[in-house]
Amino acid sequence: MKNNFIHIAKLLFCLFLLFNQNLRAQKKIDTDSLLTVIVKDMKTNNPDYKLNIQRALLGKKLAPDYLDFHLVLGRNYDLIKVKDSARYYYNYVIAKNSGYEDAFLDLINLDIEEKKYDEGLILTNKAIELYPESKSFRLRRIAIYSLQNDSANEEKYLKSIRAKFPNDPEIEQRLYILYSKVNFDRIGVYYNITTIDRDEVGPWHLASADYVRQRLWGSLIGRVNYAKRLSSSSVMSSGLQFEAESYLFAKKNNYHYIDVAYSQDAAFPEWRLGYSYFHTFNKGWEADLGARYIEMQDKSNLKTLNVGIGKYFGSYWVNLRSYIQEDGTSFTLTSRYYYKTKYDYVTFIAGYGTSPDDRTRSAEYQTRISLRSYRLSAGFFKLVKSHYIFGILITDNEQEYVANKFQTELDFAFLMQYKF
Repeated sequence: MKNNFIHIAKLLFCLFLLFNQNLRAQKKIDTDSLLTVIVKDMKTNNPDYKLNIQRALLGKKLAPDYLDFHLVLGRNYDLIKVKDSARYYYNYVIAKNSGYEDAFLDLINLDIEEKKYDEGLILTNKAIELYPESKSFRLRRIAIYSLQNDSANEEKYLKSIRAKFPNDPEIEQRLYILYSKVNFDRIGVYYNITTIDRDEVGPWHLASADYVRQRLWGSLIGRVNYAKRLSSSSVMSSGLQFEAESYLFAKKNNYHYIDVAYSQDAAFPEWRLGYSYFHTFNKGWEADLGARYIEMQDKSNLKTLNVGIGKYFGSYWVNLRSYIQEDGTSFTLTSRYYYKTKYDYVTFIAGYGTSPDDRTRSAEYQTRISLRSYRLSAGFFKLVKSHYIFGILITDNEQEYVANKFQTELDFAFLMQYKF
């Protein structure tokens, strides 16, 4: 009788364990399913954030230790702009389990959005200690220094992350933009000679002197150009052109390019105006949209729409730009390899058609846009002793001058600048 009682007790205990495990398993399945519903809804085009919050609160009640519900609560509160609640749940997840990398990222992004840069920097440094191989946290630290206009630390950590993640396109793009914002001035001279293999045509000379003032807001460039074009050893045209260029940084990831040039001499158009809007994307992508206007000395004018797209591939930068006008479209493909700073690079350029940005041929732009041309360029530029910039660019332009007849134009360009 006693043995039967023991067997019955064991059987009841086993049934109780089995029933309890089934309840736990069912509860796990239900909470997992509920979390899946929330995450799936957040990925739709029209998520219901308030409903997701109610679902997550229910999930939190069913499984208080299931931190994923706290994380999605933070994200949904974040998305409906209830920032205090979002911050509470992000901090709760981090305090309970520092293994939630996404919670660190979400909270750092919230600090950046609310301009709590000091708090964001402390949290970012903590995350870097926990996740030393994560590029995301290092980039967040650099972004915070950039927003604080702390160029010294931004450059320091960009160089550090570049050493850890070499040939990363996003890092190279950030370095280029940073070097474009550092305060300094430059003065320089430029000279280009064009030889032409057709009898009694050329050579052409183009020389310029410029002054560049670069600040955090952008840059302003003043330039004076002088051109002299020879034909049969006589001066066909010569004269001066006065030019102003500017790169203006707007909101994050955007900047503008503006160019105005004026001349009263036949060696140049009377007016040359240009504008482009640039936007930088993630992973080293950049796009631009703009227009060019050229008014010749005879008051005829030409309008051009330009569209471009560029991409960093590690230390390489590649850009394709098209110039669309009524009489034809030209293309320019530019590639650069940066081996140190933004002033140290090797470049190769290929093009079809005449570009309105080609200063050497701007006086003949009106006659050339309906003619074919094919060009290749190669150049080398170097910064020496942190102050002196030297460059050379050689261009072979195969230019149609009448139907189906071409001339070879060779450009030899030299640049020297002093940076201070």
